[in-house]
Amino acid sequence: MRIKHLLIYTGLTMLTLAGCSKKKEDNPVPLTYKITEDFENGRKAAYAAKNDTLITGIWNLDDALAGNTDPDLKNGLRSIRLRTGKITMNFDVSGIKTLYISHGKYGKDANSTWQLSMSTDGGTTFNPVGAAIQESNTTLVTDSFQIDVTGKVRFQISKTGKDRVNIDDITFKGIGESGIILGKPIKDPGDDGPTPTLPSRGLVVGADAQPLTGDDSNMLFGNPSGATALTPENYFLDMRYYTQSYSSSRGTPNWVSWHIDTKSITKKTERLDNFAGYSGLPTGFYQVLNSSYSGSGFDRGHNCPSADRLSSVEANGATFLMTNMIPQAPNNNQKTWEGLESYLRAQVTSGNEVYIIMGSYGAGGIGSTGTLSNTINNGKVTVPSQVWKVAVIIPNGDGDAQRVSTATRVIAINTPNVNTTDPDWKKYIVTVRDIEKATGYDLLSNLSKEIQDVVETRKDAGN
Repeated sequence: MRIKHLLIYTGLTMLTLAGCSKKKEDNPVPLTYKITEDFENGRKAAYAAKNDTLITGIWNLDDALAGNTDPDLKNGLRSIRLRTGKITMNFDVSGIKTLYISHGKYGKDANSTWQLSMSTDGGTTFNPVGAAIQESNTTLVTDSFQIDVTGKVRFQISKTGKDRVNIDDITFKGIGESGIILGKPIKDPGDDGPTPTLPSRGLVVGADAQPLTGDDSNMLFGNPSGATALTPENYFLDMRYYTQSYSSSRGTPNWVSWHIDTKSITKKTERLDNFAGYSGLPTGFYQVLNSSYSGSGFDRGHNCPSADRLSSVEANGATFLMTNMIPQAPNNNQKTWEGLESYLRAQVTSGNEVYIIMGSYGAGGIGSTGTLSNTINNGKVTVPSQVWKVAVIIPNGDGDAQRVSTATRVIAINTPNVNTTDPDWKKYIVTVRDIEKATGYDLLSNLSKEIQDVVETRKDAGN
């Protein structure tokens, strides 16, 4: 398919869906991503083969450079100018469905051809994707390539002949976790240029943020650990789209609390994947960065999930701050916990609202490497041994705290943080009291003792 002059999106600004109608869905909306490499951070100025550190990762430019002259076709300040050679991703992307590439001839060069290829073995071998592209365009046009793979892949664009082409915005669109860390990654060992600045950002709050108190507020049922702004190990953060107790020494939340209803999960934005350190932590706190989990064998596991905050770019972006993450075993995160998260969103689409508290404790998890790890990031981030969640489910309505009774459904689960957890979350159902005993927290403390004594000691059937 040839789409001329299509703007996928500019820089890191994500497309949003305007005017989404609210409707009851039998199945939760799949998590999707859309990420663009715009080459604006390219600094390679010569054709000789060398790596360049860009916003999506490290690319190898062989007989190619970052062009910024008048003859270079570009959206913005720079694009890739490719002569006789290739540009290659030195990183993988997962779950990709469609790849978009903007391209055209450089200056007054003659027509030429280029070929997109894909590797499924980490860059050892590349195979062509479709036919070669005949380059005769004097302005940037966009081609789309249907990929439809679930595993990890990387791409290469190559050409022969002396006539040059420009390659600009390359957009990855897919489902699930892309694996791409937006923002300049740690400098490639072979790059003798300056070390890029790793990104962090503050909290941006929109009109859709949860209320501070009362119905739909994130901490309606209490402060489990009595978190305050006075202690670094039980530090209270109101992130407006969720609240939490944060541990400076562990580099992770102790617990995170939030509320979901149809407003919060109705899709008005794509999944942003804009992982970043949180710049709002007090001086002296270690700032976990978007790259801190790289190579650890653990996912950046959300506490408050991305798909629970789809009401705005601000809401979804808040979930990608690293203060909302724990090092989570990939199968535990992507299968066991994803199953429970989807189940709870399905309860919302069936006419309920849900109050959720999630946390972790202990040290020592087993990720994709198969070895026990107590910490990652040179000891700065603790890997929890257990991950737990409590969910209070009530029908839509007003006066939420008063509507909780001894008949209210409360789901509690506690899973080991290992890569061999069963995908069926129901196998890890416990009681709220079990979690309180393990953590020392007082969960659902704003409910009366009579109600707590019933709902906190009853084990949910998982139906």
